[in-house]
Amino acid sequence: MRTAILGVGNLLMKDEGIGVHVAHACEQLGLPENVEVIDGGTSIELASLVEGFDRLIVVDAALAGGTPGQIYRFALEKIDQCHGPLLSGHEFGIAQTLGSSALVGNAPEKIVIVGVEPKEIDWGLELSPELEKRIPEIIDSVLSEIEPGGDDARQ
Repeated sequence: MRTAILGVGNLLMKDEGIGVHVAHACEQLGLPENVEVIDGGTSIELASLVEGFDRLIVVDAALAGGTPGQIYRFALEKIDQCHGPLLSGHEFGIAQTLGSSALVGNAPEKIVIVGVEPKEIDWGLELSPELEKRIPEIIDSVLSEIEPGGDDARQ
């Protein structure tokens, strides 16, 4: 199963860039050959970046009202059903883009979003200390999705 780890976010806006920071950290891990890490940044072409993959793991900031650094797991179909202030600005775009791609058969079959509660969304290149220290745990959450049954076991 071809898997993409897609880190999204704006590196210029502190914790908003957590997905990209995690993607860059994952690149250093020596992942299996069937796993590719993609820096999606703030691209509007996300659907084309993940075309041809069977499974997609998106890492992004998620405003869900938890404590800074809290890790969430969302299935794409659950995001479409959310009505409250749950997601960052571009996660809604991810759900909408990938949902549309699924209608025409271009989206990965299995999609999960690993969201991280930000502390600071403001100008700056560095993550808040709360998110910086959680990067190993966020990576563990991402890697658990790659393990056999990881995506099905927690849906």
